[in-house]
Amino acid sequence: MTKKPMTKAQLVEALAEKTGSDKKSVNGLLDALSEVVTDEVCAGGAVMLPGLGRFVCRDRPKRMVRNPATGEKIEKPADRTARVTIAKALKDAINS
Repeated sequence: MTKKPMTKAQLVEALAEKTGSDKKSVNGLLDALSEVVTDEVCAGGAVMLPGLGRFVCRDRPKRMVRNPATGEKIEKPADRTARVTIAKALKDAINS
């Protein structure tokens, strides 16, 4: 059931076919979308892609973690991470 993830080239080709656009403009649009989402999430905001999900930046507090190789516990400093919440429409499509 597990397939290899779609590559960027395959995504660009599929989007070009669906929209009737050329691959160069679709590639530029995909790069711009990636840049806009990255900039907004890095600034602490959130981006909602209708039908797909929501990208948001969240802060993680400092915490104790364990080195799996040695078992040693160390303190990991606070950091930030991206979180993606899948849209209900996509969940429903997957489960139908």
